[in-house]
Amino acid sequence: MSVQDDQRENQMIDRFNLEVPEDRKRSDIDAYLTIDGQTVAFELKSATSKGVSTVRDLGPNHFAKWKNIHWIFGVYNRTGTRLLHSYYASPDDMTPWISSKERYVRPDIELAEHAMRGISVDSVTNLFGEKDFYTKEEAKLIMKNQWSTAQYVEAADLSVDRELRYSLDRMVEIMRSRSYYVMSRGATLNNPHIPLSYIEKLPKITTEPAITLRNLVRAYLESTSSTDEATA
Repeated sequence: MSVQDDQRENQMIDRFNLEVPEDRKRSDIDAYLTIDGQTVAFELKSATSKGVSTVRDLGPNHFAKWKNIHWIFGVYNRTGTRLLHSYYASPDDMTPWISSKERYVRPDIELAEHAMRGISVDSVTNLFGEKDFYTKEEAKLIMKNQWSTAQYVEAADLSVDRELRYSLDRMVEIMRSRSYYVMSRGATLNNPHIPLSYIEKLPKITTEPAITLRNLVRAYLESTSSTDEATA
């Protein structure tokens, strides 16, 4: 995150009186709001004339995260130093946009899954030969720096002369995991923008931002609670 983006995020946190995660630097969540005994997670974004930038390599992990998250879009002046007004989006408000991106990348995800399932015993033996066991060095030729030292230890399913080793079946699993990782890296979108035309249809917050936001969130939570009770 750039310094300017970080400053805008802090400004929105203060403006809406939100809570910051203790591990904010590493957390996937920008801020929280505790309301009526519930903790609501928020994604904070600033808007420009081109819309709202999202993330690099948008893919399945982001779709899963965003399905239950609330959003605040801050609209700034031309210099990006002053927050003019904001828009609030509930998870339901963002569903159409998120679903459209999910549909776009789904064929590539399917390709990655099919490629992964195609890995077999022959795939390993063609590369390393047929052996009683395989070494960590051979496993690292497949997974490279994708795995930590702890993950290599955990994956080892054999012990030979007090050294951790990998069976043929385990090497097939490792190669499948790497295949999916490599293929799925291409099954992403690079920072798709949410257009202003989409954002401007959302509830606009101009005055008493902290109070207005809480009223909007409370109304959403009550509506979803009523729907859950009706379908129970």
